[in-house]
Amino acid sequence: MGEYSSRKGINSRLPPEVNRILYVRNLPFKITSEELYEIFGKYGAIYQIRLGDRKDTRGTAFVVYEDIYDAKAAVDHLSGFNVGGRYLVLLYYQPAKFEKREQTEQKQKELEELRKSVKKKKAELGIE
Repeated sequence: MGEYSSRKGINSRLPPEVNRILYVRNLPFKITSEELYEIFGKYGAIYQIRLGDRKDTRGTAFVVYEDIYDAKAAVDHLSGFNVGGRYLVLLYYQPAKFEKREQTEQKQKELEELRKSVKKKKAELGIE
């Protein structure tokens, strides 16, 4: 019995939402990837960290662990952890939810463009 099998035996049934990809919110805007590796690396080997760098993604990051059990340990220990006066919000990445939100945002943009074009056309025709 290696370390992995004994650890797996402790909690072999993980909740279905557990994922090795974590979505982290409420980060200080000035946090660096190195600081994130330092915080999250305490719970296991990290495959990748993607820090939000656009206006709409600042304060967020994706943290990808090599092992699902390390990701669970990070969520268990770091949810609500104070970093720079902000309390971290950790969620397991759920592709379906993120995809649905992106689709909704895209539809809203398309609707807004349509409204603008209708308003412009009405103005051209002198219709109120």
